[in-house]
Amino acid sequence: MVDIIGHRGAAGTYPENTMVSFMACEDLGADGIELDVHLSKDGEIVVIHDETINRTTNGKGFVKDYTLAELKQFDASYRFKRQFKGCTIPTLKEVFEWAKGNNFSINVELKNDKIEYHGLEERVINLIRSYEYEKRIVLSSFNHKSMLKFHLMAPDIETAVLFNRRSKEPWKIAEDYKANAIHPNYRIITDEQIEETMEHHIAVRPYTINEPAVMKRLFEVKCTAIITDYPELAFQVRSQLLSK
Repeated sequence: MVDIIGHRGAAGTYPENTMVSFMACEDLGADGIELDVHLSKDGEIVVIHDETINRTTNGKGFVKDYTLAELKQFDASYRFKRQFKGCTIPTLKEVFEWAKGNNFSINVELKNDKIEYHGLEERVINLIRSYEYEKRIVLSSFNHKSMLKFHLMAPDIETAVLFNRRSKEPWKIAEDYKANAIHPNYRIITDEQIEETMEHHIAVRPYTINEPAVMKRLFEVKCTAIITDYPELAFQVRSQLLSK
């Protein structure tokens, strides 16, 4: 069965990359969540997509220039302020604590392709090991050298290369960086390429799948998982297909 991964939680209907968004995924039929991490000024692993807090909070500035305590003062409710007031930027540790109560897979995307966060990989690995989540985690990034570093440091933890440029042989991108999976933009990969990549024993999880027709297509091609802002919609589409 094709898994449903909530993109930044349930980002279509909840404030992205917040605990309320991750918790909603349990009720909406998702099989896991995807989230993004940066390092704060004091070295805490914080969950937020952008390099700055401008878009998703009521503050301004780079994540790296604030301590965790300072980041916690901002409201991360984003465009859902009327429904969800006072959402804060979570830490990866907070997410891992919550995950003790479920069996969700967690795709941790490192946002280190624009800013080099010294020690981010080591901190993420240490946290995963402290919770013994090695089999529940997929580590991904557009920074493919970072994925190679993860493979060398922790070969028992699954890695995935993110990309949004067409490739005739997408599985080779994973092989070149010793990754277990590819996470391509769904627009740049064909059904045939998905099937061939999986024949090379490389998992395929396209992003960001929000249209029912595209969901149906990918469920039918039986890729490993889809990453979507609307896990509730994906669950409905998958359930309908399974009931036929």
